[in-house]
Amino acid sequence: MHLVQLLLPLCDNSGNAFAETVYTSIRRELTERFGGVTAFTRAPAQGLWISEGGTTHDEIVVVEVMTADLDREWWVSYRATLEMLLKQEHIVVRAQPIVLL
Repeated sequence: MHLVQLLLPLCDNSGNAFAETVYTSIRRELTERFGGVTAFTRAPAQGLWISEGGTTHDEIVVVEVMTADLDREWWVSYRATLEMLLKQEHIVVRAQPIVLL
């Protein structure tokens, strides 16, 4: 079993918030494919990183799914789709093995 986490920005690089329908569509697609999704949307996390000599700030939501099999090709393709949709150079999609207790 794997836990896959997607770190999705709330705004584009110009600071414009994405419409809620964007996240609704992402949650729906993941629910249909994996049978469920968890989205941590109540308290956005803040990301900070140094870029071109300055500090860049981003607010993100974490979306998670559990899957028995990790289809790396599908996730690489889906990450690229999200990067285009959300106008991002990089979106973090990470997976870790889990043991259900």
